[in-house]
Amino acid sequence: MIQVLTTKMGRVRFSVVGTGDMFISQPNALAFVSDPDILASVARGGRVVGLHKLKIEGVPQFVSYFAPVIEIMRDLGGPARPREVIGELIKRHEIPEEFLALTNQNGRSKFENRVHFARLYLTSAGMLTSPSRGVWELTEQGRTADLSSEWAAEIFRTARVNFTGDEDEQDAPSDDPGAERVHYWFVGSMWSDGDQTNRFLEEGIWQNGDEDKFSALVRQMKPGDRIAIKASFTQKHHVPFKNHGRTVSAMRIKAIGTITANRGDGMTVEVDWKELDPNKDWYFYTYRNTVARARVEDDDSARRLVAFTFHGAGQDYDHFLRHTYWAERLAPEVDPLSEAEAEDASEDDTSPIMEAQPYTVDDIIAEGGFLGRDALQGLVDRLSSKKNLILQGPPGTGKTWLAKRLAKAHIGSRAPQPDQLRSVQFHPSLSYEDFVRGYRPSSSGLTLTDGIFLQVVEAARAQPDLPHVLIIEEINRGNPAQVFGEMLTLLENTKRSRADAIELAYRKMPGEKIHVPDNLYLIGTMNIADRSLALVDLALRRRFAFVALEPLLNTAWENWCRAKNFPDDMITLIRDRIFTLNETIAQDRALGPQFRVGHSYVTPTDEDINDHSAWFAEVVDTEIGPLLEEYWFDAPDRARGATQALREGL
Repeated sequence: MIQVLTTKMGRVRFSVVGTGDMFISQPNALAFVSDPDILASVARGGRVVGLHKLKIEGVPQFVSYFAPVIEIMRDLGGPARPREVIGELIKRHEIPEEFLALTNQNGRSKFENRVHFARLYLTSAGMLTSPSRGVWELTEQGRTADLSSEWAAEIFRTARVNFTGDEDEQDAPSDDPGAERVHYWFVGSMWSDGDQTNRFLEEGIWQNGDEDKFSALVRQMKPGDRIAIKASFTQKHHVPFKNHGRTVSAMRIKAIGTITANRGDGMTVEVDWKELDPNKDWYFYTYRNTVARARVEDDDSARRLVAFTFHGAGQDYDHFLRHTYWAERLAPEVDPLSEAEAEDASEDDTSPIMEAQPYTVDDIIAEGGFLGRDALQGLVDRLSSKKNLILQGPPGTGKTWLAKRLAKAHIGSRAPQPDQLRSVQFHPSLSYEDFVRGYRPSSSGLTLTDGIFLQVVEAARAQPDLPHVLIIEEINRGNPAQVFGEMLTLLENTKRSRADAIELAYRKMPGEKIHVPDNLYLIGTMNIADRSLALVDLALRRRFAFVALEPLLNTAWENWCRAKNFPDDMITLIRDRIFTLNETIAQDRALGPQFRVGHSYVTPTDEDINDHSAWFAEVVDTEIGPLLEEYWFDAPDRARGATQALREGL
């Protein structure tokens, strides 16, 4: 008998009961093992299922290395040399000498070649990076990823890597071919005790003022990279273009330099500085975070910023004013200024951008989230890695409520900017022309107009260092293939770059191509009890992570009710009756678990409820009862009986 024990780090121990033997593997790997000798070894109590023999069905053997490489990189706690990672793999997974001696046709170790293939795919998936040649480091996504075998296989199938199909005879690159590329960094200098610019210039350094943030980015900085000290602010007067009194994002470049050394502590780099006197002001496309890398490989705006900052080029304001995002916000006929705004705009105002009030999973719990902290953090982490998440569940399980708060927790702000968090609801008549782009009537006839999705895409491109979230309610009420069109392909987390850009069905100019930026995230909600909805498109399922929400009348719910002054006997009555009702619904062959009644129906929001029995009776009469009548539309007596059971004795 084989006993399966999952460890905290996501590895799995297979213990043969009665023998004490252990078999180490990655999550779910035993189910995918295709070698009959391994299965026989497990059955007879052999010692170890070697990493070099594990294989996930349908993909090369090196895909099984993904999770162990991630785990070792985590344990090493920072940048690591490939030789360190390979050595740990050999030691931890007891790779035999006879396998290590095997070479391919080019004389390269087959085992090491497979490790480098794993590194290549993990880099393509955004989980690893090479801050300098000969060094590997986990990205933030890699630090939080919990790689299952299914996810590893998905990475292999979707990665943009040239692979001929023979993992042993094709040589994997030994390092990131782009590791020597010069990167351009824009960094802040404001600490809690003031502006550090003068100190940085005098000491020839730049330091990260927050030990809890940006350390991974600082470690990626390498000698030869260019760096600029900037200050972000908003301005609406005395700008060198027509802004019609509206606020414009700006960034002041104070100094530029070249990094000469990285101290490796995630805090300090040494810099050969050149102070800019006078400072240079840049508008529109700005970075608000303390540390940002200009993605010149993907973004034309980033290339223009780098040319302006480091190479003395001017800023072409007309180029940005033609951009959809800024054109809509600064056009005189759009959203006319109120009298108060017009008066305010007449004043000279240059306002520093203040840091937003933070928002975390602890705030979700405080506001009435009944999932555990680890579960909520797991949802935020999954959104970060997959970039597209769908919350599905029975009615009343708080899908929309939770979606909005997960978005704020991911953004990290209690009050995100309007462009950072937007929502839309799908319905059967919603079309591609409504959601992405299409012709719409205007005063001058039919005009090609961007829908909400492209509006969010452009907002995310305009603010590249800020996460943007689009919430799609009732996502399964629309036809995904019709509504998303070619955008469905670009939603994949591995296709978020300019290299994957494609032409749209409706183009505003010849050769126009669109890509979904890396800082755009989607959260959908789906009511699985709606009989009118067809099965979700399989293409959509592959691009989204799905999370099932359950009715939660748990201890957290009970504590919430007590905080709203509900007596314990009433809390117990409500919990037991809803539980009994849900058991009945789940066992009904015509309904099933997806039709259970969620906790939102019986979660009080007001502390001033004087008659708790009357409150529950009203919820039953006006919300739960009508829902049950819809469920048992062909059995009205059953619906009435269930409603009466809820109201008994109230």
